[in-house]
Parts: sequence; C-alpha cells; structure tokens
Amino acid sequence: MCEVEIFLGFKTAPCSCRQTRKVSQMEVEEVVCLPRLSRVAVCGGTHGNELSGVYLVRELLKMEKMVKEDEEEGSVSVLKVLSNPRAIQQCRRYFEIDLNRSFTQATLNDPVSETTPYEIIRSQELNCMLGPKGCPEAVDLVCDLHNTTANMGLCLIAYSDCDWICMHIFRHLQRKMTDTAVRFIHLDLPPKEAYSLDSVGKHGIAMEIGPQPHGVVRSNIYTTMKAGVQHVLDWVRSFNSGNVFEGGPVEVYTLVKNVDYPRDSETHSITAAIHPELQDKDFCLLHPGDPLFQTFSEETVRYKGNEPLYPFFINECAYYEKCIALSLARKRSVRIPPIQVQTEGEHQQNRWRVKSREE
Repeated sequence: MCEVEIFLGFKTAPCSCRQTRKVSQMEVEEVVCLPRLSRVAVCGGTHGNELSGVYLVRELLKMEKMVKEDEEEGSVSVLKVLSNPRAIQQCRRYFEIDLNRSFTQATLNDPVSETTPYEIIRSQELNCMLGPKGCPEAVDLVCDLHNTTANMGLCLIAYSDCDWICMHIFRHLQRKMTDTAVRFIHLDLPPKEAYSLDSVGKHGIAMEIGPQPHGVVRSNIYTTMKAGVQHVLDWVRSFNSGNVFEGGPVEVYTLVKNVDYPRDSETHSITAAIHPELQDKDFCLLHPGDPLFQTFSEETVRYKGNEPLYPFFINECAYYEKCIALSLARKRSVRIPPIQVQTEGEHQQNRWRVKSREE
C-alpha cells in the first residue's frame, strides 16, 4: 500500500529553488516550489441528478473530439469522467449507495463480492483510473462537479486548508469571477478518512454550485460552472508555465458540525422546517438565539449554540436522508505563501526523496 503522507510533503517540504519576494519593508516571503500538474481530471455525475456537471463533462468530451490537445509548454492533460453512469442514466443521486461517500481508504480496500453495491465497485474502478489514492500514479488534481439546492453560490470544498495548490486556485476564482460569491469550505479530515471522489488525486477539490434543483439544469448555474472549470484549467496551465503566484490571506470556512431537524421521539419523523428567516441565508452569521427552525405547529426553535457560526447547505434536498438540516462553520483567515512550479531538476530530486522514503 502507498503511504498517503508522501504527498503531503508540499505543506512543509523545503525547496532548493525557493526565491524571496518582498511583501513589505519589514517582511519577506519565500516562494514555495511545487511539482508540475501534468494530469487533471474533471468529473461530473458523481451524483447522477446533479446535471450541471453531467452536461458540462459531456460537452467537454464532445469538444475533445473536435480539438487537438494543446501541446505547448504549460499545457496539461485533462481527463473528462462521467463518474456514475448508472445513476446518470436514471437521473438519480445514486444507484444503490452514495458514491461520494465511498472513497475512504478502507472502502477502497474492501474485497468485492456478488453482493457488493454498484457504487463500491465503481469507486474502486475510479480509484484505479484516477489513483490509486495516495500513490505516485494518482492524477495531480481532481475537480469533481456538484450542484446543491442550497443558496451557496460557488464553493470549493477540500480536506486541507494548507494545500497551496487548491488555495491558490480558490483565490484565482475569486479574482476572476467577481459577479459570483466564491467561498472555500474546509472539511478537516485526514486523507485516509476523506470520503469523496476528489480525495483520490494528489490535490482535490469539489466544485459545488447552487441553488439548482436536482434533476434540473439551469443555464445560469451551468454557465457559472463552465466558467469556473475553465478558470481552474487556465490557472493550472499558467502554473505549469512557470508563473509565480503571490501569497496573501484568504478566508476559509471550516466545518464545525452538522445540525439535524427536530424529530419525533417515537417515529423519528421531522417535526419542523428551516425557519423562514434562515432559509436561503447560507454564509450569513447565525447568532445564539436566532430563529433556526419553525415547527409544523408554527413554533420557533432558536439556535442554542455557544458561539456565532456560519450556516451552509441550508435545507439541502439530498441531506434529508443523512439527517442534516444545515452545516455550521467558523470563518477564519489563512495566509497562503507564494508558489511556483518546480524545475525539472528539483522534480527529479523530489522523486528521489520519495523513493528513498518508500524503501
């Protein structure tokens, strides 16, 4: 089995070519040199009824047949993947179980039998195609496309807040997509416990865009996703060509907890809905005492937390089955360093270090 920590070295590993760039008269930051991103996977239909990603990947596959891959310096090989064909065919979230909860290391290592659910088999196929997870053969970046019924704008979701590649991609989207609210959600799980498709790559992001009903494609949401993916690929090509990306602060929303609906103690059925004052207020600060739910007898249930937090995935349709009415996060500032692609010599030196660790 490959060691996952090998690919977390970008967080702290020294780089012989680091340059210094002036931040202010009193402060100088080093440029962190990171490996080239040669292979990127853009995945849609991990949930078969989230249609922006399905139709965008289909369009990319159609364009791939018409246009020869760019071979100039700074180019990248882009793999387009329809992740869950059976669910896509039936326009369902999943065929048997949730594919996007099937990529933990333990699940990927499970033996397969005649009774194994389709999505477990498919997760292992995708792991072979894009991974193996945590191994040198894995694609450099996975961008997995999703829709939400919640009013969340465009969110990048990742498991690390110190993966400088993902953080710089996030800041690039913020700067380019000025008419769209772009946010970064940090799930804070170790690699082996990371459960979604994007965790298979050396770097991974889920691009979540809403609001859009499941089973529906809205042109404005599709266009936003298409622009977001194009900006991601443009950034990768620019990074590979040797450009230096300046550091600085970025805002991150780190998941604190999920909140379930009030439920009947005997039937476990929900007894309330999201309060009208909270509905569609994703990422608006929720204070203790603020309305949270409205019961079906029209009583207000208030937030009883000890601190103000930021709600998101408010009233997400697909999360009723997961007993999640909304998620709560803390917002904080993370300073990202300047980065630049490694030279070929540094890349070979880094591969030698990795090989030495494996031995």
